[in-house]
Amino acid sequence: MDQPAATLRVLIADDHPLFRDGLKALLLSAPDTQVVGEAASGREAIALAAQLRPQVVLMDLQMPDMDGIQATRQILAANPQINVLMVTMFEDDESVFAAMRAGARGYVLKGARRDEMLRAIRAVGNGEAIFSPGIAARMMGFFATGRPAAAAPVTAVDDAALAELTEREREVLALIAAGKTNAEIAAALTISVKTVRNHVSNILNKLQVVDRAQAALRARDAGLG
Repeated sequence: MDQPAATLRVLIADDHPLFRDGLKALLLSAPDTQVVGEAASGREAIALAAQLRPQVVLMDLQMPDMDGIQATRQILAANPQINVLMVTMFEDDESVFAAMRAGARGYVLKGARRDEMLRAIRAVGNGEAIFSPGIAARMMGFFATGRPAAAAPVTAVDDAALAELTEREREVLALIAAGKTNAEIAAALTISVKTVRNHVSNILNKLQVVDRAQAALRARDAGLG
């Protein structure tokens, strides 16, 4: 069946299949939105955006081979009429302002309610700029004082991400937070360094952080290490 003329064409770019499925289900439930494609990496998002010419790209911040900031910059350089909405777990000032500098028109957190997410997608599709309430407050604080807002406390999304870790991964994360190297973690848990590296990779992926330092901060905020 042909889509109505007013339908908003959306490309989803996120490396987590379950989250992509959730966004797809949300968009399919709305009569005015259409999912035209799904990308699991930054480079795939660039290729599909050029091929499909969506009106909106829902862009994750951290993805394999190229992050959402770089992908956004390249997509908009080739197709400035596309509107990018960042959909991520990261709410630090550096990530928010990097996304804005790259040309994203909005920034919402993955813990947003269904109605908030749809409202953000529609607003960005209409060329508006929109942010999650917490992000908007941080930006207003920055422009009012010239200083970044205080770091936000660990959110329910953070707690949910930590809950996805296995018992062994939590042990490894606690040792990372304590400043241990992979070799020291391997010795402490009587496992191989290769196994530790695999656990670390899984931890970074589940927490959606880019390195051990960010993982350690997350762990310490949660009382680990």
